[in-house]
Amino acid sequence: QVQLMDSGGEVAQSGGSLSLSCVAAGRILSIVNMGWYRQAPGKQRELVATLNSGGGRVYADSVKGRFTISRDNAKNAVYLQMNNLKPEDTAVYYCNGRIYSDPGKWNDYWGQGTQVTVSS
Repeated sequence: QVQLMDSGGEVAQSGGSLSLSCVAAGRILSIVNMGWYRQAPGKQRELVATLNSGGGRVYADSVKGRFTISRDNAKNAVYLQMNNLKPEDTAVYYCNGRIYSDPGKWNDYWGQGTQVTVSS
């Protein structure tokens, strides 16, 4: 069993910065990728950024140039540095990990979510 624990969501001013953290714990053989998704009220969950084991990064167009995803492989952790925040960034942010717990079998795991609110 694998658990993802995400944290760091707060209320921030427009133009401000926040940093989110997520740590994976449990039976982890290897991690394919880790990333962040978000869901605003009344909207579908959407990709924010992902980072794979080879260092490849994918960002949503709406956050390019403002958000940076990084990983600490030794800690099984992923981080999201969010700068120049906008009110439209307000959402619950979820950590996601595609993780092998057993040889040849991976699963997608989710954190419980952390609320980011950006005031104008």
